[in-house]
Formats: sequence, C-alpha cells, structure tokens
Amino acid sequence: MPQRFHGDPLGRVPAPRGAGAFLSRRDFLKWQVRGALWLAAGTVGMAGAAGLAGPCRALADDTPDLALATGRPAAATRAAVGLLGGMAAFVTPGSRVVIKPNMSFPNPPEAATTTHPEVVRELVVLCREAGAARIMVLDHTLYDVGACLERSGVADSCESVIRGIVHGLSDPRFYREVPIPDGASMKTTRVMADVLDADVLISAPVAKSHSSAGVSLSMKNMMGLIFDRGVMHSGHDLSVAIVDLNTLLKPALVVVDATRVLTTNGPGGPGKVDALDTVIASRDPVAADARTVILSEWYGRRFAPRQVRHIALAHERGLGRMDVENLREARVSV
Repeated sequence: MPQRFHGDPLGRVPAPRGAGAFLSRRDFLKWQVRGALWLAAGTVGMAGAAGLAGPCRALADDTPDLALATGRPAAATRAAVGLLGGMAAFVTPGSRVVIKPNMSFPNPPEAATTTHPEVVRELVVLCREAGAARIMVLDHTLYDVGACLERSGVADSCESVIRGIVHGLSDPRFYREVPIPDGASMKTTRVMADVLDADVLISAPVAKSHSSAGVSLSMKNMMGLIFDRGVMHSGHDLSVAIVDLNTLLKPALVVVDATRVLTTNGPGGPGKVDALDTVIASRDPVAADARTVILSEWYGRRFAPRQVRHIALAHERGLGRMDVENLREARVSV
C-alpha cells in the first residue's frame, strides 16, 4: 500500500507565518467591496478535453491566496468565498457550472464522510446569484446513488433551491474518454461529459482522512468525476495518478468543508470527528489542501503538507503551492 505520509513526523505544526489576523466585520465588508470592483474582463472557463482551465479574471493586488471563515456551514461558505471577491469573481452571467461535493457514502452529515449539505446549498445559491445559466451538483458515488444522495442530505438541501440539479452518475454513457497530456503515469481517462462541457468547475470536498492517500481533500475529490477510479488504485501509484488527474481537471474555485473533519478511519468511517466549524476557499487546490492539513490533526498527530505525498508531488509539478506560510491569508469569523 502506498505510504500515506512521508518524511519524519513533525509533531504539532505551527500556524503559517505571515497569515492574516482575523478580520473585523468592517474589514470583511471592505474585502467584499474590493472584490465587487474587480475588472470584468476575461472569462472563467475550461478547455474541454484539452484540460480544464482555472480562472483567468484580473485579480486585485491584495486578494488573498487563502480564505478561512469560521461559523455555521452556510455563513462560513459565503464568507470564505466573499473574501476571494465573491462568486462573481468566478461565475459570470450565463455560465454553466459544475459543483463537485463528496456524496460517495450513504451517511448523515455528522459522520463527516460527505460534504455538509448546507455548504453545497450555499454554493448553489451563490452561483445562482452570480447569474449562472446552469448549475449541476455531480458525483460518481461509491455506494447506491439514491441512498448516498438522500442520506448525505445534499439532494434535499440543493433541490430546495433548484430542482433536478443533483446527480450521481454511474452509467458510462455520461462519460467521455479524454487524454491526459501532462500525465506522468495515467495518460487517459473517462470524464463526466457535463464537466468537460462546463464553464466553471467548483471542488467542494469534505475534509477527511484516507487509508491510501493520507487525506481526501480537493485534489482527491476529482476522482469522483471519472468513470473508473479503481484503476488509479490498482494500475498506478495512487499519489502520482491523483496529480495526473489534476493536470486535467482544474477547478476555478476550491471550497473545503472543514466544519467537521473525519480525522481517522477515512474515507468511509466511522472514525473520530473533530468539529472545526471552518471553511477554506482558494483558487489553488494545492494550497487549499495544504492549509487544511495544517488546520487539523490526522490520526492523532500533526503533519506538514510536504508529508502528504500527492500534495508534495503537485507542488513539485507546478500545480499549486504547498508553502502556505508564504501565501496571503485572510480569516473571518461569522
């Protein structure tokens, strides 16, 4: 089995140097106003089978790389996205949006194996407010689709906003074979057609441990958008394959649900759940995952991002930054 963490255990990892202090409500509103004044030039899009592109909108000089909000799930989600300029910084009127939560297990939210339904619902609301023409909430569940969507609470929560948008896709007819031009090991895969045809991809994972990958966060979350995730375990080094997949599937926005974290016995639990009441948002999936690693204990210990192999590999291959101590961070409590 691939090693989950590598390097010597570091014990407790201190908070990143230079991380922003908690914002006052006045400062939080100022961030939102600045975000609203960003240039509207450019679009947030994806380049189909050639690789899904991240945001290409002009950014304010003081836009944080990482946004952390603590509070109730919906309020924290809105606040974290707000610190990055609001959903309008990612979704333009008429956009086709895919939101990818984790809905793979038929467990209630308190088990922390699936994304909190209020986090996903708030993302749907934010996309609608930004003028999205089509919003889909998609996953390829590991267990019975109906049970997963119902017991996770995601279907009822999101469809109270817009009906018919939450789907678990297991039929191969919903997928298209595409090359992975920058794959080191995995060179091709079948991706959900709706993802390939979307303008904006939002990754919304729950923060949890994983018996093979160490942690399951935004990069690992992309495995729920392909038809055959099993081959990533059996036919490749899992950490390398995760990075390969993330060279193809590049979310414009990452929103990590760390409102409660499954710190042991992931990904399916039951395990130790820590209530951290935190949502982390970023344009950079590597940074978001690295910051989440620092935020929580895992298996009763503290680890550095470099000790999670797929995070370290993604950093080395230029997919994002794990040196979160050198990134700009904004925090707010709501």
